[in-house]
Amino acid sequence: MGGRLSPSLYEHITKHPLFEGLNARQLGVLADLAMETQFAPGEYIFRRQDPANRFYLILEGRIELELASTRDGMKVIQMAGPGDYLGWAWLFEPYSFYLSARTVDPTKAIFFYGTMLRQRCEDDHDLGYEIVKRVAETALQRLAAFQKNFRERATLKDKQSPFLVLNTKEAASPRKQPRI
Repeated sequence: MGGRLSPSLYEHITKHPLFEGLNARQLGVLADLAMETQFAPGEYIFRRQDPANRFYLILEGRIELELASTRDGMKVIQMAGPGDYLGWAWLFEPYSFYLSARTVDPTKAIFFYGTMLRQRCEDDHDLGYEIVKRVAETALQRLAAFQKNFRERATLKDKQSPFLVLNTKEAASPRKQPRI
């Protein structure tokens, strides 16, 4: 376990669904690249087009994921909360965020150095395959949820509702929204 992590943070990493099934060596690599961080309400964790050089496991708090709209300005398209993760764009070129993430509540998270993990994935193809497989699945689930919600929204002519507002805890039904 890395020197920056308390045993409880290491436990959060080992129990998170994103990392479920990774071996002890792979979990150790993740732990060495992680640290706890906190954000105040209203603070941006990242903004659209920022360099995607990090990602986060959310431990506490709520985060709005925003998409810029030429017609409506910033539009909340999804909420994230405890158990979710943010920032998968660190793994894919052009390595920039596609959305903005802004906290609603005081937020506590585990921060991972994405650029260093990307290099470790290059060096250890088994680890790289496991990470890419998991992150790609999330990206596809998120796209499918966005498309479904967009189609549903298109049928509501008078409504001014946000695109997606569920976090993973609220989404246990067949309308489940994916982790970020």
